[in-house]
Amino acid sequence: MKNAGLLVEVEEKVAAGAAPAQARKWWTGEIARIANTRSVEPSELVSPLHVPELIALVETGELTDRLARQMLEGVIEGEGRPTEVIEKRGLKVVSDDGALIAAIDEALAAQPDVLEKIRDGKVQAAGAVMKAMKGQADAARVRELVLERATRRASHACITLLRECGLLVAG
Repeated sequence: MKNAGLLVEVEEKVAAGAAPAQARKWWTGEIARIANTRSVEPSELVSPLHVPELIALVETGELTDRLARQMLEGVIEGEGRPTEVIEKRGLKVVSDDGALIAAIDEALAAQPDVLEKIRDGKVQAAGAVMKAMKGQADAARVRELVLERATRRASHACITLLRECGLLVAG
């Protein structure tokens, strides 16, 4: 029976300090899926030391779940330890505001109706930014910056409109 030893794997990771829900998620989710596809036991794919490292990288925000899955694939393929795979594949989350703002401005320019959507509570530009950043952006920071940039653009547009109507005079 495939995956029969998963309980032991999860218990060992929890005993080593991994969060129970995360250990269970990775062993019974992605690792079990790959093991089933390859018709092997999950424990044959990954060193017991790699899963807590993977979990820690996700919990600290250095990797998103998507990036962690890519890193896991690299580890399974023999590309090295998790940190080595991250380095080789360039999988770190981008949280540099300069790079994020450039992607946000591009997304806002490409989607002229996005300001209206943001005002309606739909942060549509975040998806475009995540796509432009190949899923490596810090999603929470992207949402913050999108709202900040959109608000700034909306304020600028309002001021321009008020000036054009003669209701606001530069002083």
